[in-house]
Amino acid sequence: MFAGSTAMDLSGMRKKYKGDEECFEENQLVSLDPIKQFGDWFDQATKCPEIGEPNAMCIATSTKEGRPSARMVLLKGYSDEGFRFFTNYESRKGGELESNPYACLCFYWEPINRQIRIEGNVERIPYQSSCDYFHSRPKSSQIGAIVSRQSTAVPDRNMIQTPSWCHYTPYSVLLVCSYIMEYL
Repeated sequence: MFAGSTAMDLSGMRKKYKGDEECFEENQLVSLDPIKQFGDWFDQATKCPEIGEPNAMCIATSTKEGRPSARMVLLKGYSDEGFRFFTNYESRKGGELESNPYACLCFYWEPINRQIRIEGNVERIPYQSSCDYFHSRPKSSQIGAIVSRQSTAVPDRNMIQTPSWCHYTPYSVLLVCSYIMEYL
């Protein structure tokens, strides 16, 4: 019981597991190479119709003082070099990664009973790669990134519907590229 409060007891809340056939042993892994094993499980997740976004992952960052925060982002690529995702320089996540360049990723694919946790240092990749990714996004997504400053509240819906915000120009999109970071 939490001191001074009424706590809801969730200790009995759990899914019924099938048994030993859901467990695996090391010799059943495709590879002891973590990237190859990730690739196998990621492939299984992409083929599972119950998993809407197999590339959705939780990323945890922290301030220099150690205050953690976590949020969901999308994996945009992976290789032997690392795992790639994008964020905004001016977001809380971007600021935390700038001051404390370590993060933890967690994939959870409940329908296939798999979870993968990855941790390590992060680094920016070349500016042009970030711009190329930004320009590959749908135009409406690019505009949304220009209009809204991440980690800040939008005062009202009218702000994003005002015609002055709806004029797309390559110049305004290029400005946003300076705020997009890609991490490995």
